[in-house]
Amino acid sequence: MKGAEVLIDCLIKEGVEHIFGIPGGAVIDICDLMNRSSLKFILTRHEQGAAHAADGYARSTGKVGVCFATSGPGATNLVTGIATAYMDSVPIVAITGQVPTPMIGNDAFQEADTTGITRPVTKHNYLVRNVDELPSVIREAFHIALTGRPGPVLIDIPKDVQQKSTSSRYPSSLDLPGYKPTRKGHFKQIEKVAGAIKNSKKPLIYAGGGVIISGASKELLELVQKARIPVTTTLMALGAFPETDELSLKMLGMHGTRYANMAVTETDLLIAIGARFDDRITGKLSEFAPHAKIVHIDIDPSSISKNVTVHIPVVGDAREVLLELNKIVEKADSDEWLEQIKEWKQQYPLTYQQGKGGRIKPQQVVEEIYRATEGKAIICTEVGQNQMWAAQFYKYTIPRQFLTSGGLGTMGYGFPAAIGAQVGNPDKLVFDIAGDGSIQMNIQELATAVINGLPVKVAILNNQYLGMVRQWQGLFYDKNYAYTSLARNVEPAEEGNGPREMETTYIPDFVKVAEAYGAVGMRIERPQDVREAIEEAIRIPKTVVMDFRVEKEENVWPMVPAGAAISEMIDGVELL
Repeated sequence: MKGAEVLIDCLIKEGVEHIFGIPGGAVIDICDLMNRSSLKFILTRHEQGAAHAADGYARSTGKVGVCFATSGPGATNLVTGIATAYMDSVPIVAITGQVPTPMIGNDAFQEADTTGITRPVTKHNYLVRNVDELPSVIREAFHIALTGRPGPVLIDIPKDVQQKSTSSRYPSSLDLPGYKPTRKGHFKQIEKVAGAIKNSKKPLIYAGGGVIISGASKELLELVQKARIPVTTTLMALGAFPETDELSLKMLGMHGTRYANMAVTETDLLIAIGARFDDRITGKLSEFAPHAKIVHIDIDPSSISKNVTVHIPVVGDAREVLLELNKIVEKADSDEWLEQIKEWKQQYPLTYQQGKGGRIKPQQVVEEIYRATEGKAIICTEVGQNQMWAAQFYKYTIPRQFLTSGGLGTMGYGFPAAIGAQVGNPDKLVFDIAGDGSIQMNIQELATAVINGLPVKVAILNNQYLGMVRQWQGLFYDKNYAYTSLARNVEPAEEGNGPREMETTYIPDFVKVAEAYGAVGMRIERPQDVREAIEEAIRIPKTVVMDFRVEKEENVWPMVPAGAAISEMIDGVELL
C-alpha cells in the first residue's frame, strides 16, 4: 500500500467518520484516495474553521476530531485552532501535508516548519520521514490525543511519503513505555480526602472541565448527594453538574456568581476536580480560598500546585478517583453552611435591568433561547460578552452541551465549532451565541453549513461594538472607546482641527450576508419579538442567522476587576 492508502486505512480503523479541511498540492494524493473511501470529508472555507469544527466535534461527542490541511499556509492556518484545543484539553488529530523530504529545509514552495511551529501548542507531533512508520504513528497519535489529559496531536506527512509503498499495516497493539498516564488515584490520598470531608463544616467542590472529559458527571452527582457538598463550576465545566440542582452555585470567577465567589472565600475545604486554578478563576492569588484546606484531583501531575499550593493532591482520572471516594465518603456536617449559601443565592441572584426605550437586552435573548430549547440544546459561543451572557443565563444540565474557547479565548471559535457539533450530533439542536465582532472572523463557514445541510442556529447579540474590550475601556479607560466601535468611522483631521467622528450605517447587513450564502437571515429589534423569532428559527430546517439588535453599551455583571480578589466583585449599581 502507498502511504496515502495506509493513512486512510488507519483512519477508518480508528473509527474516524468525518474529516474537516481543505485540499492542496501537498495532500492531493490523499484527497484522491479519500474521495473513494467511506470517510466523509467536510470541505470548510478556511483551515482555522476546519480546526475549530474538529474541536467542536470532539467536545460534543467525546471522540477524536480530525482536521486536514496542505503544507505551508494551509498548515499555519490551523495553528490558532490547534492552540485553542491545546489550552482546553481537546482531543484532535491534525493531518498536514509537507513538501517532499529531499526539499525540507530548502525554502521550497509552500514549505513551513509545521512541527516546529506547532510544538508549543500540541500534546505531541510527528514529521513522518519513513513510510514504514506511518501506521504506528497514526495509532500512537490517536491514543495520545484521547488518553491522559487529552490534547491535539499533529502528523506532518511529506508528499513523497504519501506516494511510497510499504508493507507495514495498522498495529494490533500499542506500547509506549514513556507514556503511562496515571488513572487510578492513590487510595491513601483518597482516604485523606474522605477524612477532610467528614471533618469539614464548609466544604465546597470546584469542578473543572476534567469532570466532563473523564465522563465523571454521574460520579460527581453521587458525591454531592452523599456528602451534601455544594458545587461551583468553571466555564469549561458548565453542564458537569446540573445548574437546576439546589446545590449548584453555577460559575465562579471573574464573571461568575457573587454567591459562588463568596463561598470560595469562606470555605474551609475546597475540593478541586479536573480544574487548573486559572487566573480568571482565582483572581488575586493570595486571597483565593484563604481559609481552606485544598484538595486537587487531576490526571495531569504538572497541574497540581502549579498556581495554588495544594494540601491533599490526588493524581488520577477524575472518574476513577470519584468512584473510589464515593465508596468511603460520609456526609459532611454542612447543614449550617448550606443555609448560608441558600441565603446568599436569594440575596445575590443573577439578574439584569430591562432595556430602556424598547431596546433588547442580550441577557433576554439567552434566557429565551433556554426556554425555547427547554435547556437541551448544544450551545456554542464566540468569545467576549456574548460568551459570558451565554454562561450566566442558560442553565446547563447536560455534559458536553456547552462549547467555548476558555483558555485561549479565540474569537471566531463558536460558529465553526457549532458546525462540528452539528455534524457529530445530527439529531440535536445546535446554537451559536455570537457577538457581531466574533462572528465575522469565520463568517465564511456559512457556506460550509449551508452546503452540508446543517441547521445550525446563529444568534448574534449585535451591540455594534467589540463589547468586552469596550466594557473595560468604559470602566478603566475613561470611556475612550479606541477602535472598538464597529459602526463608526473617523474622518482625517482638517488643518487646525481635531478628528471628526462620522456615524455610518452599521455594516455588514447580516441578513443579506446570510441570504448571500443561502442561509435564512432574520433581524430582530424589539424585545417582544425575541421569543417568536427564536421559535421560528428552530422550526426552519436550515442554517439560520438571527441579528438581534441589543443594547449597545450593556455590560457583563458581576465582575472582578483585574488584580482584585474574587470577593471584591462589582456590578452596575455600585458604579452609578
